[in-house]
Amino acid sequence: MVQTATENRRVCAGFLRELEERGFRAPKGSRLLVVLDGAKGLRAAVRDVLGDDTPVQRCQWHKRENVVSYLAKEEQPKWRRKLQAAYAHPAYADAKRSLERLVRELALVNESAARSLEEGLEETLTLHRLGVFPEMGTSFKTTNLIESVMARVEDKTQRVDRWKTSDQKHRWCAATLLMVEKQFRRVRGCEKLHLLQHALMANIKAVVDNTTR
Repeated sequence: MVQTATENRRVCAGFLRELEERGFRAPKGSRLLVVLDGAKGLRAAVRDVLGDDTPVQRCQWHKRENVVSYLAKEEQPKWRRKLQAAYAHPAYADAKRSLERLVRELALVNESAARSLEEGLEETLTLHRLGVFPEMGTSFKTTNLIESVMARVEDKTQRVDRWKTSDQKHRWCAATLLMVEKQFRRVRGCEKLHLLQHALMANIKAVVDNTTR
């Protein structure tokens, strides 16, 4: 754990490097898939520590909510449904075509919302591009897995309003995580994780082939 007031690039990079020093890295000859929200500091840290070629799946929920936040409240449910339907396409080409069409439609309604959807759009489709969205999309298309963990920690600690020292906060968080760990479940589609690994390996080969041409 690291205690910080913001998710800036330096803090996040230091956190990732410490994880690597403690042995958390992709097995030899394989890759990691990084699932994150749209925080620029965190994205930059992943690039700094894990490299430009590390596949990143941007959270589709965060993207959707960022887009609709520019719209009037009465318009938001309609656009949520449209965005959800576009992302639900299992094939990469179909999903990207639908989202690009929504960018054009949004540009006529709210230019800021359109630009929000356009920013980082490709990374919200990483699972689609890897060809494993139907199998892995339920668990890995959003950051809900980690959000759920944080919500459980908050539930156990929100009534504590007097923190004496920094290490006390660390102990509370560590103890709470150990407690809620007992309630964790396997990710949906875990029996098909080998398909994701094969897709990541194929992606490595494609990157290498393009580089050597």
